[in-house]
Amino acid sequence: MRFVLQRVTTIPRELEPRILYVAEAFGAAAHLCACGCGTKIRTPLGPTDWHLKETRRGPTLWPSVGNWQEPCQSHYLIIDGEVRWARRWTREEIVAGRADEQARAHAYYERRHRHLAGRLGQWVRGLINRISAGLKKRD
Repeated sequence: MRFVLQRVTTIPRELEPRILYVAEAFGAAAHLCACGCGTKIRTPLGPTDWHLKETRRGPTLWPSVGNWQEPCQSHYLIIDGEVRWARRWTREEIVAGRADEQARAHAYYERRHRHLAGRLGQWVRGLINRISAGLKKRD
């Protein structure tokens, strides 16, 4: 099975098989499960979520899609538009995988927060220095 990429403003209510819909303004992608069960798979796109790469052969969605909440339990990758099936995970692997995802997201946002706080601090110190220098010139 192969997927083609369709860029959309919003994800349609009804999805067609073998189409990976991407609404970049909302940071979201969606498609019907590759196994054919009809389940809508929604994948948020972002620095701690899924990544989309468009190639001339088709879209790549990374990391893998695990349809763990549905009876099919499908697990696959979409690489260059082609579905590559992966082995089914155990319940323990699913729990561990979700915990890893949360830990990575927490670490990412913690680093980002520290970086932004540091930059804000630099800006405030620079502003205070400029104001102080301006006041000294007036004296």
